[in-house]
Amino acid sequence: MRLLQVARLAACAALVVAQSASAQQFSTPRPSPGAKLTQTVGTTDLTINYSRPGVKGRAIWGALVPYGQPWRTGANEATQFICSDEIVVEGQKLAAGTYALVTIPSADSWVVAFSTQKEMWGAFAYEAKNDAVRVTVKPVAAEHVERMQFTFDDPTPESTVMNLRWEKLSVPVKITVDTNGKTLASARTAIAAAKPDDWRTPFRAASWAFDANVAPDEVKVWAASANKVKDNFQTSGLLARLAAKGGDTKTATMLMQKSIAFGKADTTVAKEQIENFQKMLTEWSPANAAAKPGKK
Repeated sequence: MRLLQVARLAACAALVVAQSASAQQFSTPRPSPGAKLTQTVGTTDLTINYSRPGVKGRAIWGALVPYGQPWRTGANEATQFICSDEIVVEGQKLAAGTYALVTIPSADSWVVAFSTQKEMWGAFAYEAKNDAVRVTVKPVAAEHVERMQFTFDDPTPESTVMNLRWEKLSVPVKITVDTNGKTLASARTAIAAAKPDDWRTPFRAASWAFDANVAPDEVKVWAASANKVKDNFQTSGLLARLAAKGGDTKTATMLMQKSIAFGKADTTVAKEQIENFQKMLTEWSPANAAAKPGKK
């Protein structure tokens, strides 16, 4: 009988623990919902984690958000900014990492600080000495936005504009990335580690650098290396384009004709790729070259 009572007490205790655990997992929605925004610039990821307060009919600038005081740039925890590689913010270098995005608004200019105090709640503990980068930007009038939001506008392979939008204000911050430098460094590393029978790595590197118009001397070496390992549609075509760019249309024509022949015999080569190379070949013909502007 005593054992039965002990068992019942143990079962009751287990039920209480289970209920307590269940209660601890209970959550309610925040008045300022969380948001996450990611933009890739070239091969660099930019991410913002933040909360989105609403205007709700309140005066915002110089009132709810005081002028001249550090602001968490949102609600709840301080807004976090994450960059996967080194970037340049309004002309200043910012190392890869996670930062608290703290702003100090005023009527005609804003301080935007990327602080290493990345785990702050609000901006109460903020100290300027912990800024990795601090820039000053100009706010501009904008259409009304009820809930504060971040956007990445006009993205290119090298840049974007991070915009903070709330109420009738927009705060743009220019961000640039050395995409070519980063990609070139990665290409060099990959080629150095490539196996002797790997033609794809030097081909990809040479093809990208050719299109990006960077490292012309290395492009020639990489393209020749890829072709030496594997003479095919891709490598012959790239050598043809290099010859044409250097003004040697005779060699370019010969190489492109060989490339097209490879392509027609290779079922993995898309018809559009072959047609594109045929178009280049036509453009290199003496008649078409003479007809181009500036030619006599």
